[in-house]
Amino acid sequence: MSRHRDRSEASALTHRLEALNKARELGEGRLSADVLAEVYQVLERASTRRSLSSEHTVVGFFGATGSGKSSLFNAVSGTSAAVVGARRPTTADPLAAVWGPAGSEELLDWLDVPRRIHPVDSAGESEPDAGLILLDLPDFDSTAAEHRRIVERMAGMVDVLVWVLDPQKYADAALHHGFLRRLAADGAVTTVVLNQIDRLSPADQEAVTASLCSVLAQDGLGDVDVLPVSARTGAGLTRLRRRIADVAQSRQAATARLTLEVGRAARSLGEAAGTSDAAGISDSGRRRLGRELAEAARVDAVAQAVAGSYRREAVKRTGWPLTRWLVRLRPDPLRRLNLGRSDVRPELNRTSLPAAGPPERARLDSAVRTFADEAAAGASDPWRAAIRAAARRGRQDLEEELDGAVARTELHSGRLAWWWPVFGVLQWLGLLAALAGAVWLAVPAVLGYLQLPVPDVPRTQGFPVPTLLLAGGLLLGIVLALAARPLAAAGARARAGAARRRLQASVADVADAVIVRPVQAELLVLGEFTECVRRARG
Repeated sequence: MSRHRDRSEASALTHRLEALNKARELGEGRLSADVLAEVYQVLERASTRRSLSSEHTVVGFFGATGSGKSSLFNAVSGTSAAVVGARRPTTADPLAAVWGPAGSEELLDWLDVPRRIHPVDSAGESEPDAGLILLDLPDFDSTAAEHRRIVERMAGMVDVLVWVLDPQKYADAALHHGFLRRLAADGAVTTVVLNQIDRLSPADQEAVTASLCSVLAQDGLGDVDVLPVSARTGAGLTRLRRRIADVAQSRQAATARLTLEVGRAARSLGEAAGTSDAAGISDSGRRRLGRELAEAARVDAVAQAVAGSYRREAVKRTGWPLTRWLVRLRPDPLRRLNLGRSDVRPELNRTSLPAAGPPERARLDSAVRTFADEAAAGASDPWRAAIRAAARRGRQDLEEELDGAVARTELHSGRLAWWWPVFGVLQWLGLLAALAGAVWLAVPAVLGYLQLPVPDVPRTQGFPVPTLLLAGGLLLGIVLALAARPLAAAGARARAGAARRRLQASVADVADAVIVRPVQAELLVLGEFTECVRRARG
């Protein structure tokens, strides 16, 4: 049952480590480098510790000068290996007492503990093969800076922390603010020992113990038991040895300590990133961005050019044949914009639309910024900055992308209207009728001038047929020209509307590709980061 629980806890730790590492990777470039570096150290430490002996539990004795830490280490280990001294600095190098040495060497090398002993007895009630490593560490308040660095390093590496306090300095601010309060989250693998109780009367011992518990509660360690002991008289040692033996035999302390470290690192990431969620991309925000970009791309100007080109082409194809050529003197509005030409490759050429000036660029910047701010609303400062940065990266090439989208949009400017050929044929018929009538009327005049016989001109309803042909042909041309105007205007509006919709769709595609999708990707990263932090916190 215990082995099954061990495997289950180790598997859960693996998943939490994977989630923490993924969160760290997602936070790169977005969160504080110092926070990410601390998380990386936790991951490295966890990876290394899990690769080393899982059969050993590392218990470190921490304490101030004069607390009797080394004496207590000797009493618990049943040796006299730890040097006992009353003056600073005392303990210089970490000392390890090892039970069950098989597999401990690499672990002690990683801990950087060169001094090692293997007690002959069993350290109280623990078995020799229990896999226990006791460490006697330098004083945390040592005058030697190197000693303090060793203590700080070991406080983050050992599996179980045993804090040895004495009745005189148990409330030392350096201990509580520098270590215990900072390691409050590790309460599950922390034991506090009140040493030298032989110096106290039973009443004083009870009062000091109660005071120490109160101070520990303020540090966030209210659930930690305080074990009163005396290394000199042996009082309380059996209980302390049993506590250490139980921890070593369970072989869960390393996993428990790493789990706490992962939880603390995940909380640190969560605090650095903030806990609020971003509002995300709304349909209204996307539409508003599309409208602003369409304005910047001058979609309306292109649509008007499409309408003008349509009207020009309608006059050229349906106007009076004798005056149609005058239309060619007016330039095609679309061609002036370098659009609607079959000899131009839109993927390689730009339009001739005027370049954006400072007001247009400012409006474009404002549109992109507003879109990003709305999407990032509610997110914490680091993620808002990341979302804005994603939008700004797309903004750099936005003007060129918009121009290319306009150039690539099929405007159907060369497509013929159904009524153009009809009106064109009728115009030519009217012109031919007028010409026939004019020639017919001219022939009798020429014959009469030459004093030649003039044939009679046929009549219809009393009107000469040539005159009817001439007048009817001219009248037909005028009527067709007048009728073509509203048709051309309606067709121009329809053609411009269709072109505007296609242009707006092209601009929307650019907005999606250049602005919306990068912002959306950043929002997905935020969501995945939040989920990874949640899983890492367990």
